[in-house]
Amino acid sequence: MPNIIKHHCAVLGKPIAHSLSPVLHNAAYGTLGLDDWEYTRAEVDEGGLDAFLSGLDPSWAGLSITMPLKRSIQPYGMPSDYWSKVLNVANTAVLSWYKAKTQPYIALYNTDVEGIEQAFDHCWQSNRLNRTAQREKYALPADCSRENGAKAVILGNGNTALAAVAACTEISVPDAGSVTQLTVCARRPHEKDPLQQIAKLQAGLTYRQVGLARAAEELLEADIVVNTIPSHGADVIAEQLTELTTQTRQLLLGKTLLDVVYDPRPTTLMQAWRAGSGIAIGGEEMLLYQAIAQVRLMTVGELKIKKTDFEQAMRSALQEAL
Repeated sequence: MPNIIKHHCAVLGKPIAHSLSPVLHNAAYGTLGLDDWEYTRAEVDEGGLDAFLSGLDPSWAGLSITMPLKRSIQPYGMPSDYWSKVLNVANTAVLSWYKAKTQPYIALYNTDVEGIEQAFDHCWQSNRLNRTAQREKYALPADCSRENGAKAVILGNGNTALAAVAACTEISVPDAGSVTQLTVCARRPHEKDPLQQIAKLQAGLTYRQVGLARAAEELLEADIVVNTIPSHGADVIAEQLTELTTQTRQLLLGKTLLDVVYDPRPTTLMQAWRAGSGIAIGGEEMLLYQAIAQVRLMTVGELKIKKTDFEQAMRSALQEAL
């Protein structure tokens, strides 16, 4: 006899058919023993958001919010964590129902920032032994830390770039420390730059914005890079980077790229980065870790086991789906 679904969650956006969020969340539910939970997808644009939310019933527990709704959802809920308040962008909505109300209280969160931070952290933990081997191979000193901190470059200046800048104010880069220099490379730089306002949250962080034509040269100077340009938008930069690294294969040694794009996998930029001896992280890692945070928020009253117990299930399901 099939289980009766008592708790519904879904990812909203347009287009949405490509979303892997159902794969991730349902894998977590299965491992957590939440047999009466189901996670689906719904194609909703800005014009349809009000009607969708109005049609929900008390079986709905949570929503994942993707483009173009990450700002549009704000008037419907209460920003409930630091980054949803500061960025005015949310990717998670947790619904609470009260008997006297026909509409839910909606708590909004931003787990994209955590997704970026955790993607880097997992990579650095996994590559700790590799870094030691690289130092020995290329006769680098055991202590490569610098007093002047780390340099970060972000490609693109949209909503995901906001989360990337936010992450850069919090992470500590192995052998370099906190980010003290941040450069955003964008096709159309902002005149009134919201990214700069986020960067100002970290004291001592130097921020600048340059055109995309200078991106390849900027990447060579970076300790970490986050590409937020969708689809094949960074392919030209990858070609330029390949030309610059052809003569010296170790130009990117010890440098880490997170490309938030996960289709194609690996991206052209990731391939170019690895060819220069850099470490490249695919966008599926950010997707995984922001989803782990969402599961914790949406099922807070149901969780009975630790994060790592369902992290592996989600990772395995994602790898099978890609």
